[in-house]
Amino acid sequence: MNLTKRTSLAATPLVVLALLGAAAVLPAVAQPQPIAVELVTPRSVMTDPVSGQFKVKLDGKSTEVVNMKDLSRTVVAKITVQPGAMFPWHTHAGPVVVNIAQGELVYVTAEDCTERPYQAGEAFIDPGHGHVHSAFNRTSGETILYATFLQVAATGPLTLTEGITAPDC
Repeated sequence: MNLTKRTSLAATPLVVLALLGAAAVLPAVAQPQPIAVELVTPRSVMTDPVSGQFKVKLDGKSTEVVNMKDLSRTVVAKITVQPGAMFPWHTHAGPVVVNIAQGELVYVTAEDCTERPYQAGEAFIDPGHGHVHSAFNRTSGETILYATFLQVAATGPLTLTEGITAPDC
């Protein structure tokens, strides 16, 4: 064996140890959460009495009327949905106005299990008030949406999942 080969063989364990040591020191790459919610505004109280009504007619079917006697609190959230991520079946205390800023979100109601895709630049209204639904990102890229929640509680979750039974969709 010549000197060059002997030096290479002797140095191999040192190189391996150095690489292992460097790997232990490098920070772990954080994986994004499947669904990340970032509040853009605080929960805000309307100072003047405000009431309202939405008439929601999905796919030309029957119209659902959502009456809001007291809008009192609102909050806006930026929600990032990773590819393949799905919201659990849930509802909200009040209506939610959803604006798709990037990608696509597929909205599914428990009443009819119909998948309704919404693209960037489109918006829809979730009636809340016990209206059970889910949504998911079926694309290979992130979906970013902005949700304006109306009639929110002063504290607590914006998405209500307790006692919700997933439909057989």
